[in-house]
Amino acid sequence: MSFRYDIALAAKMVEASYELFKHPKRRNSLKGNVKGSLNDRHVQAVFTTQNILLIPGSNSVGDYIMFNLRVLNLGGKKYRMNDDLTETWGSNVTWHQGFMKHAKIISDWMRQNGYKPKFIVGHSLGAAATQILVRTHDVHGIAFAAPRVTRGTAVPAPASKCLCLNRLDDKVCDLPSSFEHLGNIRTGVGQRKFLRFDHKMARYREMVTKLQADGALESHWPAR
Repeated sequence: MSFRYDIALAAKMVEASYELFKHPKRRNSLKGNVKGSLNDRHVQAVFTTQNILLIPGSNSVGDYIMFNLRVLNLGGKKYRMNDDLTETWGSNVTWHQGFMKHAKIISDWMRQNGYKPKFIVGHSLGAAATQILVRTHDVHGIAFAAPRVTRGTAVPAPASKCLCLNRLDDKVCDLPSSFEHLGNIRTGVGQRKFLRFDHKMARYREMVTKLQADGALESHWPAR
């Protein structure tokens, strides 16, 4: 039987993971529930005592763009959002190299520590890694503000183990344009509309609340 996770709780947990790195001395809902954390080569991740992998990424559009400039430093190789370079890792799926490298750093860290996730949650760049790691580790996961990570004939059917929750007013979810998402894609907006798109995890928590209130999103993933 598949492990099911509360979607609203998943949104709250991955948002809290940002604060764990940004303000490590402050009170945080994750404190006391962390088995291990990664903060290396501009890659961050949290592994909880419940074996949930949380992957923060970029909490604003500006940060997202900056990170994809920082990805230039990963492995001494240049990666760009419009990069045509792809590579296969961990499965027969062809991935965007920059996202793949990010996910592999997390996967190697888990392997070195003997961590085996039973569920994965990520936001932004972390959502890109989530789509990849759900496939390579064969577990369910939720990707908030998910960029496009794969392309080619190896893209699996939409009924994937990954749930991609994307705001219609978040342009990051359309990048890179020549790639595709991996998973079951749901879209929506929050209670408030913005003159400019907002990429923050707080806005995604708001979207989850609205979709669930409207009956357009189940309470847990997978649904059953």
